[in-house]
Amino acid sequence: MSRIGRRPIELPAGVLVAISHGRVQVNGPLGELSQVVPTRMQIEKSDEEIVVRRPTERGEDRALHGLTRSLIANMVEGVTNGFSKRLEIQGVGYRAALRGTALELNVGYSHPVVIDAPAGITFEVPVQTEVVVKGIDKQAVGEIAAKIRKIRKPEPYKGKGIRYENEYVRKKAGKAAKGATA
Repeated sequence: MSRIGRRPIELPAGVLVAISHGRVQVNGPLGELSQVVPTRMQIEKSDEEIVVRRPTERGEDRALHGLTRSLIANMVEGVTNGFSKRLEIQGVGYRAALRGTALELNVGYSHPVVIDAPAGITFEVPVQTEVVVKGIDKQAVGEIAAKIRKIRKPEPYKGKGIRYENEYVRKKAGKAAKGATA
């Protein structure tokens, strides 16, 4: 039995779950999410929890068991608390600013890079060198954060660029002086 798949999903107060054939819809205080799930998985809802069961012990069903449970648990978590990713900007003159709902990044290019916030995603800039991406959909938050990081990845010599909070960037040694012995 899958360790992740067999755990029940607790439903907090104020969260409504509607299960139809191949689709799960979750409503909560922060919004509404909907997800297509494999029709083979049996999703049972009681008053305070949801349990996902698999029909057989085949490898495909075993793989989908934990995935289905994780997708539903992430939707419940998202409409209850939401998700956020923090990014740090490092480099001389590198900074971020909000322009309405859009994020403007000055990260060493000849022009500022502007990223519009998609539906359901909000940006925060508590300090010029920090960006917070927030939303209720875990996948969308992670995808937008990855796109922001991709604009200027941390480079391995000085560490300049955009990185996730607490991300370790392995530094390389620079060019050695000519004629120096190691």
